[in-house]
Amino acid sequence: MRRFLLLLVLPILACSGLNTPLPPTPTSDSVPETSAPPTAIPDTAVPTEIPSTDTPLPPPNASTFPDPNAYSWQITVSGLARPVDLQPDGSGRLFVLEKVGRIRIIQNGQLLETPFLDITDRVNNNGNEMGLLGLALHPDFPQNGFFYVNYTGSGGNTFISRFQSNGDTADPDNEKILLTVDQPFPNHNGGVLTFGPDGYLYAGLGDGGGQGDPFGNAQNLGVLLGKILRIDVNGGDPYVVPPDNPFGNEIWAYGLRNPWRISFDELTGDLYIADVGQGTWEEIDYLPAGSPGGTNFGWDFREGAHEYSGTPPTGLVDPVAEYSHAEGGCSVTGGYVYRGSMAEWNGVYLYGDYCTGFIWGLIRSNDGWQKQLLFDVDVTITSFGQDEAGEIYLLSDNGNIYKLTRK
Repeated sequence: MRRFLLLLVLPILACSGLNTPLPPTPTSDSVPETSAPPTAIPDTAVPTEIPSTDTPLPPPNASTFPDPNAYSWQITVSGLARPVDLQPDGSGRLFVLEKVGRIRIIQNGQLLETPFLDITDRVNNNGNEMGLLGLALHPDFPQNGFFYVNYTGSGGNTFISRFQSNGDTADPDNEKILLTVDQPFPNHNGGVLTFGPDGYLYAGLGDGGGQGDPFGNAQNLGVLLGKILRIDVNGGDPYVVPPDNPFGNEIWAYGLRNPWRISFDELTGDLYIADVGQGTWEEIDYLPAGSPGGTNFGWDFREGAHEYSGTPPTGLVDPVAEYSHAEGGCSVTGGYVYRGSMAEWNGVYLYGDYCTGFIWGLIRSNDGWQKQLLFDVDVTITSFGQDEAGEIYLLSDNGNIYKLTRK
């Protein structure tokens, strides 16, 4: 999401499809913030080293991405109110979050008129980065109807709650609050929820906002802000901490500024984390399948792979990809690894920038991680989505949802 004080929505291109011209020369778009200066926080734990992965790699120099001019992002649905998340339920339906506090259903390509869930009465949508922010359907959703949402509510604090569906609707009074987290500022809420291959629920929380993490939350293992959390929603009421979590609490990874979107590769189980930067660098972090957790991604000692504040401890894990605001952009929006019907895209992680509409591809080969700027869609990118067939969608503030397709 846009960082604090980014309140003006950029001009939107309303069209039947988003074409793929060569990207223009980017310009710097640094957005200032107005809070206390950064504070150096002492190291609190020794990060766990990331294990190697057995995921098959493309051969060296096999990083030739598909020619983006052969593809476009075509509108599938329009008329939504600031869509920020899209999740499939396994039956062909797609569930879309509207930031104002509603969940809508797309069925057979049509947006159903009646909301699946409406909790606008308790969602605090007053700040640009506040609202109904994340959705995860339980792996057994077709049987138990359980789904989980992340929203800012009373006092602007984070609420992670469970509801239960009944067909095409869910009772808003059937809320089971799992977790609440105090938020000191109205930005850097994170908001993403997703179930991992291990069946546990993962949640991304930002550092609580303000410039430079003024309270040192991201490096403090005594608070949940600036972290990826991992909880077992099946083991107890309302949840239990998995016994192999690295710190004996909900924390799985730390040193993050604002992990607005994270996703697991549905084929390999690898985890991709898009962490929104301070004022210069946007980053993509990575944990291979089987990681024991405990990883420190470095904020606020580092912004991306670059020094930011204080003397960094050893063992910090740098991003696998980053881009500077001088290249164009202001706020990274994480995406998904493509696993759909277009084989030439298989294994490419697609992610974008909220402000510019630039979309990059990222792939790992035996030569290392390789990145390429592929599209300039010229809309604000609030999120990406992936259906059960592995196809990729793009969500925008303009109320449209687009799908990556061949021209």
